[in-house]
Amino acid sequence: MSFLALLLLAFLSLPHSVYSALNNDKLRSSMRQQGGSEQTFNEWLNLMASLGDQSVEVKLQRVNSFFNKKLSYFEDIEIWGQSDYWATPLESMAKGKADCEDFVIAKYFSLRSLNIPDSQLRLVYVKAKIGGPNSSIQQAHMVLAYYPNVDGEPVILDNLITDIRPAARRGDLSPVFSFNSQGVFAGVAGNAQMGPGGTSRLSRWQDLLDRAHKEGFD
Repeated sequence: MSFLALLLLAFLSLPHSVYSALNNDKLRSSMRQQGGSEQTFNEWLNLMASLGDQSVEVKLQRVNSFFNKKLSYFEDIEIWGQSDYWATPLESMAKGKADCEDFVIAKYFSLRSLNIPDSQLRLVYVKAKIGGPNSSIQQAHMVLAYYPNVDGEPVILDNLITDIRPAARRGDLSPVFSFNSQGVFAGVAGNAQMGPGGTSRLSRWQDLLDRAHKEGFD
């Protein structure tokens, strides 16, 4: 089954979610506690303010481009001294560094805060073929999928291939599972939903949501 077909299956049973707002004063206070440069943070706030009335397509393009340009790729062990750490958007902006999960997390929270429903966004764990669809070299990777509607083809936001492409054009990716704040979904079966409280299966995700809320992502 193709990457596109698997993502469509996962989307069909998604519940809807509520708007995720920004508490700018709390975010700024949290950012200062991080101890990093506020330049990227200020540019991000300005970007978010400028995108409020823009189309979804513009929001996707601008948010994707912003983080791909402002964050440099590093492994978690180099950034945090841990083999696997999921950073909040503020933590990534303070460091100016991110691994693939952190790129996706920053884009996800930004788009949710721009009133894009949770039901249309999915963080997707994939196996990525390095060097193209015909490569035999694979590595674990994460991308962000946006679904324009139930029957529509999702597009993929990625830090490896920086232009936003339809899933059908990402033959280099094989999904493993996907999730958002509503649940965890298998990427390979029609009965994709794992049930109520599914995100509790991802302790790092739950911890991230809690930390982001405390920072000002309300």
